[in-house]
Amino acid sequence: MAMTEQNIMRKKMANTIRFLAADMVQKANSGHPGAPMGLADIAVVLSEHLKHNPKNAKWLNRDRLIFSGGHASSLIYSLLHLWGYDVSLEDLKSFRQLDSKTPGHPEYGHTDGIEMTTGPLGQGVANAVGFAMAAKYTGNQVNSETCELIDHKVYCLCGDGDLQEGISYEACSLAGHLKLNNMVLIYDNNEITIEGDTSIAWSEDVEQRFLAQGWDVKKINGHCYEDIDKALKEVKTATKPTIIIANTIIGKGAGELEGTHHTHGAPLGNQIIAESKAKEKFPAETFHIPEDVLVRFRCAIENGELYEKEWIHRHKEAPLVEQNEAMERLLNPDFSAIEFPDFSESTAMATRDSNGKILNAIAKALPSFIGGSADLAPSNKTELKDMGDFPKGRNMHFGIREHSMAAMTNAMALYGTVIPFNATFFVFSDYLKPSARIAALTNIQNFFVWTHDSIGVGEDGPTHEPIEHISQFRALPNFYVWRPADATENVEAWRTALSMKAPHGFVLSRQNLQTLKPKRDFGEVANGAYIVKARENANFTLMASGSELMLCLQAACHLELLGIKANVVSVPCLDLFNEQDADYKAKVLSKDTKVLAVEAATATEFYRYADDVLGMETFGASAPAEQLFEKFGFTIENVMKRACALMDVEYKAVDLGKC
Repeated sequence: MAMTEQNIMRKKMANTIRFLAADMVQKANSGHPGAPMGLADIAVVLSEHLKHNPKNAKWLNRDRLIFSGGHASSLIYSLLHLWGYDVSLEDLKSFRQLDSKTPGHPEYGHTDGIEMTTGPLGQGVANAVGFAMAAKYTGNQVNSETCELIDHKVYCLCGDGDLQEGISYEACSLAGHLKLNNMVLIYDNNEITIEGDTSIAWSEDVEQRFLAQGWDVKKINGHCYEDIDKALKEVKTATKPTIIIANTIIGKGAGELEGTHHTHGAPLGNQIIAESKAKEKFPAETFHIPEDVLVRFRCAIENGELYEKEWIHRHKEAPLVEQNEAMERLLNPDFSAIEFPDFSESTAMATRDSNGKILNAIAKALPSFIGGSADLAPSNKTELKDMGDFPKGRNMHFGIREHSMAAMTNAMALYGTVIPFNATFFVFSDYLKPSARIAALTNIQNFFVWTHDSIGVGEDGPTHEPIEHISQFRALPNFYVWRPADATENVEAWRTALSMKAPHGFVLSRQNLQTLKPKRDFGEVANGAYIVKARENANFTLMASGSELMLCLQAACHLELLGIKANVVSVPCLDLFNEQDADYKAKVLSKDTKVLAVEAATATEFYRYADDVLGMETFGASAPAEQLFEKFGFTIENVMKRACALMDVEYKAVDLGKC
């Protein structure tokens, strides 16, 4: 059957994308040409449906397009250039080169038009669900029956690798449960992975999987323009999330390599590219873009400006004043309106409990503040009282899906109207580490609430007692770990975290911690560490975080009976203390003192400042918390013995009741 004029042009546009991608990878001598070449036809038709504005990549009501397979970056960059974003032809020629706008995998904030740093496979699927959730919540706050201010779609391109990763199952399960009809997943079903045909490791019926999860499923020929167009039209009126299973050929148009795993992650070679271009009667020159192709792609600029102007008019003409006011509160949260709780009269409280009160205070002041737990809200103390359940309310029930929870809230934080938090037990942060790393890499203001912070978990035993976890996250660049010693420090931690555009982890106790007197002898919580108790002519320093700070205060009092005058330093955020200047550090940790750090974790990072560290050297055990602290040496007597050893002072038992 003869092709229509429209499809002839579509094919020319698709070939332009294919050969741009092939040329980029060939010039860089590195990259992945297969997926971009296989997806080119879908990309062309999708371009006809997307609502976005290349001249304003941050327009709120734009359709979101997420590439879960970041290895398809040569396709993304080609589209961004062709559409008219701030990605030049020279940028395409600098693919994967130092300091270019076109790194090997797309990075949010680095390249205009990139919605998300998706990184490891499967992340982007969960990110897309997060964007769809943020849009649903926002729409429920600002839309009316006569005027929808948020009505866009979230599109995600994914492949076999994305769907094999467990995070995508978690996210898609929740999307189906929530009936996120604004979510469209386009599955590039090319049946090829790095090692060969997918059949060597995968025989899953993807259609049945998604039907079971409550999705609409459409199956198409990913190289048939009519099939693609029909499916994309139908999803606009969907009542559920939709997956479009697009059967494609990897490396489409790559001659003898077409359809093989050899096109996945290596240059095609100059000869294959030349032969492929000749077969399609495409000019042989590298990085060639036919003028008529560019004109059609660049229609995205005019269309995008019209879309945005229409939306601005709709926004201004919203019949309900409350709609605009609600939008303003979401877009511009007033942090000064937060009335943080005052814990000065409290005697003792677990930091998970004080944290729950803090979360509620923030949520009361900021309608953009939403979040929830991985089925642990009663234990994490994260319920937002009387604020309803998502999607209309603030409490999000992620289910037992830690990894996707973190990835989804990462996306929510980038959506533009939402300030999210997520929560689980600290030991289960293992499940979400890749997403926390992406948050740090991308500078996302996502708040991770991690309770049950140490061997203080007690009877649940070593499987539930985090030992190495805090060291792991402190080692993560641009990630700020807070382990407050009491409720008051917890408030100051949140004040600081809300002022920073970075991810934060709050590591909180299950057991009650005595409330400290508000007086600080030197420094501030916002500096990461401060002297909570100073002694004249100090010759020793004890530094600690969390529950171990009170232990150090008690030990310091008794050490004075042995002639050791110890300053006590609280370290609620070692990451922030690391960033302070030398003068501040020297005042907190005097060079005239020996330093002992105390923390119920591996705590080896304290050796940066300490002469000795009393930490955990094994896993924990199952017993009441107070027995475990004694078993593993977190006692006044043992802290004193370690201090005496450092100071070469003979340890003598003293009356522990004197302090």
